[in-house]
Amino acid sequence: MENFVDVFLFGKCYSVPENLTIMGAMEYAGYQLVRGCGCRNGFCGACATIYRIKGDRELKVCLACQTKVENNMYVATLPFFPLIKEGFELEKVSPDVSVMMQLYPEIYACVGCNACTKSCTQGLNVMQYIAYAQRGDFAKCAEESFDCVMCGVCSSRCPAGISHPQVALLARRLNGRYLAPESAHLNERVQEIRDGKFEDLLSALMQKPVEEMKELYNNREIEA
Repeated sequence: MENFVDVFLFGKCYSVPENLTIMGAMEYAGYQLVRGCGCRNGFCGACATIYRIKGDRELKVCLACQTKVENNMYVATLPFFPLIKEGFELEKVSPDVSVMMQLYPEIYACVGCNACTKSCTQGLNVMQYIAYAQRGDFAKCAEESFDCVMCGVCSSRCPAGISHPQVALLARRLNGRYLAPESAHLNERVQEIRDGKFEDLLSALMQKPVEEMKELYNNREIEA
């Protein structure tokens, strides 16, 4: 027999198995998820959620796809947050402080409240990577923000109106294009793919069942 817990979804109480994620609990309760559910197998950031446990004043944030339900959990899913996304051509910008001043000047209005870090669903040090962006240290900003899923919760809490995920994405693109060392063997492999060297191998892989594909992936040789 499964153990059940009470969860409040959209204002109604449902009894659901305790081993479900919030997203799984919604489906168990009969909701058909057509948006805000992403890929269901990873951190897409679309299922940003806030919740509170009955009797606890703290409001918590999470992703519904990876967070298990708790008894007396009150859940509210968050809609898409309107982040500011500035357009740019990567080949026409330089990896220095001026690009942030031009595209995202609001980062210099950061008041250091740390609300962004406290609200991050991935537990990232958001205020720190914004500090790196302010200084033009895009390599460190890229590394610190690498696990960002762009759910937008950090920006929804920011009094300065900073679009943290977009700032981080710009830093990662600048780092990848201009600062990170070039991978010679990667360029060689890309050229081999373009030359059709792996067409037969790829065709054979496409015919394999999903379980065999998973086994091959989990036991692949990983470069040191």
